[in-house]
Amino acid sequence: MCGILAVLGCSDDSQAKRVRVLELSRRLKHRGPDWSGLYQHGDCYLAHQRLAIIDPASGDQPLFNEDKSVVVTVNGEIYNHEELRKKLANHKFRTGSDCDVIAHLYEEYGEDFVDMLDGIFSFVLLDTRDNSFIVARDAIGVTSLYIGWGLDGSVWISSELKGLNDDCEHFESFPPGHLYSSKSGGFRRWYNPPWFSEAIPSVPYDPLVLRLLAYGLYQICLLAVTKRLMTDVPFGVLLSGGLDSSLVASITARYLAGTKAAKHWGAQLHYFCVGLEGSPDLKAAREVADYLGTVHHEFHFTVQDGIDAIEDVIYHIETYDVTTIRASTPMFLMSRKIKSLGVKMVISGEGSDEIFGGYLYFHKAPNKDEFHRETCRKIKALHQYDCLRANKATSAWGLEARVPFLDKEFINVAMSIDPEAKMIKNDEGRIEKWVLRRAFDDEEHPYLPKHILYRQKEQFSDGVGYSWIDGLKAHTARHVTDKMMSNASFIFPHNTPTTKEAYYYRMIFERFFPQNSARLTVPGGASVACRSAKAVEWDTAWKYNLDPSGRADLGVHLSAYDAETPLSNKPSKVIDGIPRMMAFPGVAIQS
Repeated sequence: MCGILAVLGCSDDSQAKRVRVLELSRRLKHRGPDWSGLYQHGDCYLAHQRLAIIDPASGDQPLFNEDKSVVVTVNGEIYNHEELRKKLANHKFRTGSDCDVIAHLYEEYGEDFVDMLDGIFSFVLLDTRDNSFIVARDAIGVTSLYIGWGLDGSVWISSELKGLNDDCEHFESFPPGHLYSSKSGGFRRWYNPPWFSEAIPSVPYDPLVLRLLAYGLYQICLLAVTKRLMTDVPFGVLLSGGLDSSLVASITARYLAGTKAAKHWGAQLHYFCVGLEGSPDLKAAREVADYLGTVHHEFHFTVQDGIDAIEDVIYHIETYDVTTIRASTPMFLMSRKIKSLGVKMVISGEGSDEIFGGYLYFHKAPNKDEFHRETCRKIKALHQYDCLRANKATSAWGLEARVPFLDKEFINVAMSIDPEAKMIKNDEGRIEKWVLRRAFDDEEHPYLPKHILYRQKEQFSDGVGYSWIDGLKAHTARHVTDKMMSNASFIFPHNTPTTKEAYYYRMIFERFFPQNSARLTVPGGASVACRSAKAVEWDTAWKYNLDPSGRADLGVHLSAYDAETPLSNKPSKVIDGIPRMMAFPGVAIQS
């Protein structure tokens, strides 16, 4: 991912202001270590830190139209740029960059072109003919973006908080799927899919219809993965051994077999996994890599390694959310290792759990309507959690993460499926993400071994090793006293931390980002095993469990906290190599 910074209408075109913009832009240099660019037009500044993925030789930014009257600084990838260039046959492009189409689309269609872009992006476009500008962010918020306002009437845009927090009177997260126009002086939503209203899909549940939808889901998933293999640099796949990353890895390996792209970096595809010694993810990832015949890189870290990195993680991820920090730390450590091997882009599996109700708490969804509405809420909030982690943990080391499951068309197809087909059904042997698993359950040409295809969900922060979270709790308990916790509501009246771990992270965050606007960018409210505050109502017992780990799903997770009977002692049942759901009084587990 690149880094962008724009200061617009600041009423200051001095050399001192230019130097200040350059200084702030350098705070984003980790995102784009390949090149720096700055364009100034009067009191408007557009800065860019480039990570070169497409057309490394000539795609430096900012980008322009033919006469340089339209200027663009952008962070992202436009996967359909070749198709768009055909629609712009009368235009002359300066570079081979995929993002070069943006200025020309604006010339041709005005402000209403954003929905034509298929990709991930955050951009600022300045029209020097009238000094107007627009800012836009991709549909789900895969790329990070913030907007701020100065007392001098200026508007600030930055890929990260650290680019503007010291110079703005107020700033906030730029909403995904929105466009900001200086002409209207406000936001408008350009992304308006049918599911956004949370209306329940009208296609009734029917086995035949479901088979057709599953096939459509299969086809669109293949396309979502393969279009993201557009690159001119070495790349790899993040592989945890869970369903989502394993499917992405398998699709990628199958598509690239025998192609020129497969030989860009050696003859085989490279996979990357991180975890503590003996963690669930390491074992499963190794098995998937062996099955697919790829080069597997396994990175180990210790609890102390993770603890030592916490301050750097919070500085780069820019959050104090407990779950996000827990999961970001291993990813942050792994990204550094990956970049050291010469890799600049990775494919990752974020988003599937939100779309298909993959988190274990969906076992308790009372009906299909609530199930569907919760998936809608989860997708809308992704930019505050998993997208934030995937983007910033990798960008901290100049690495780009691409997420096929958050493809616009894939989401539209998946969210059009009757939620009845997504629900966990113990008596029918249906576990979480059953529709996706069935779509890739190919008996003749299997994508994955059965037990991997039907492996129970592990949150990333759990899968890297259960002792990681336990170690974090022990460490923070030594640094946060009961007396400190008793005053927490006075010290942190907004989003008051309710655990010592949360208090510890909050102290570090406030040191880096002390402004009130900064703390308001982080979501709050009850969170148990990643569920939304609304879903906590599904089970009253959840109100008394303050831990967001997947192991808080008592009676569902195989290694749940404080289970009355160790789940490993419960009877197992495997039919044809597939783990089946077994019903116990009041619980549902995968055995």
